[in-house]
Amino acid sequence: MKFKQSEVQNQRIERISTSHLVVGIDMAKETHVAQATNFRGIVLSNRHLSFSNSIEGFEKLQRWIEGLQQKHRLNSFIIGMEPTGHYWWNLANWLTNKGSNVVLVNPATTKRNKENRDNSPSKSDPKDALIIADIVSRGYYYEYTRQTQEFQRLRTLMSDREFWVAYSVRLQNRIIRWLDIRFPEYTSVFKDWTCKRSMATLKELPLPQDLASRSITEMITTWRKHMHRAGGSTGTQKAAELISQAKRSVGDITALSEAKQDLNRLIEEYERIVEMLGEMQKKILEILSEIPMASQLRSIKGLGPIFVAAILAGAGDLRQYAHGRQLLRKAGLNLAESTSGKRKGQIVISNRGDSTLRKYLFLATIQLIGVNPVFRELHKYNVKVKHMKKQRSVFKLLGKAGFYKESTEN
Repeated sequence: MKFKQSEVQNQRIERISTSHLVVGIDMAKETHVAQATNFRGIVLSNRHLSFSNSIEGFEKLQRWIEGLQQKHRLNSFIIGMEPTGHYWWNLANWLTNKGSNVVLVNPATTKRNKENRDNSPSKSDPKDALIIADIVSRGYYYEYTRQTQEFQRLRTLMSDREFWVAYSVRLQNRIIRWLDIRFPEYTSVFKDWTCKRSMATLKELPLPQDLASRSITEMITTWRKHMHRAGGSTGTQKAAELISQAKRSVGDITALSEAKQDLNRLIEEYERIVEMLGEMQKKILEILSEIPMASQLRSIKGLGPIFVAAILAGAGDLRQYAHGRQLLRKAGLNLAESTSGKRKGQIVISNRGDSTLRKYLFLATIQLIGVNPVFRELHKYNVKVKHMKKQRSVFKLLGKAGFYKESTEN
């Protein structure tokens, strides 16, 4: 299926007829501001409407819109707003439940059009609301579609997971910092400090001063408190290496008691987060089992459950896209070029879209290139035959994201 953004743009403009009231809303935490125009951009309201972020405010907006429709004999209306943070969410859902036509405007578009009316860089809430109405009347908007319950649950859970993963990384960095200061030789013994033997050491004997006076047998006995197979050749070797490194450590020896308390708190918090993330993964798998297209996506070699969950959480139901390029545009992975006269600019990705979706599509492509034979061969062909740089080949293969849509239809 061919897809042209210009055709979609024309369709959006044609949707707004002479009988439409176009409402632009500037979102805020407590008080929203609305302005209304007709399809030509002529302001129809005598004054902007300010209304609170509450049911009383929402009903006030509804009465205001109905009054303008009756006054100007307009039988349809379309409401545009910026998806500013989370402030727009409740109003958009309330209006959608009422059957209203809600569309969203990219904040970057509003910023670039703020001087259209008065040729001034000034900014105010009523002005922003009017700019949004103008943008909607010209068709520069995208639809707001409420997803089914499964996709909403998945999106909420993945957003929550993203926060705790970032927090987990901060904790890990903090623990590595602690080791670099107190026991810099530690990572030469344990390449992965999160392994069971390492975690047992950090809980019981984290400082070089604790280890230097211990024997190999005592080390193995200490490890047995936290793991079943603490001894053997591996355990004996690790214990010997650890004691040897502890005796020659150059780590800081000041405030040792406080340092151990700090590490204990960090380890406890890290293990709590790891357990929480494990529970989240089980819940994610449970929700994915309720989405038929998820099993089709997971059947693609190299596409794990987290990648599938992240893509579906950011993109929603893939059946709503007519072409894979729409998915790339939503993620901000569509190409942009700056060309003027004889100058031909460099082609780059637009970065105008969902950054989390963009991240996971990129990581999923890297994973597919490494594991999936089809993507591996495509990447090899791009690099060796077409002489592309590896990074450029990766971004080209991102365009194959359209297979997500096609795979749900097969």
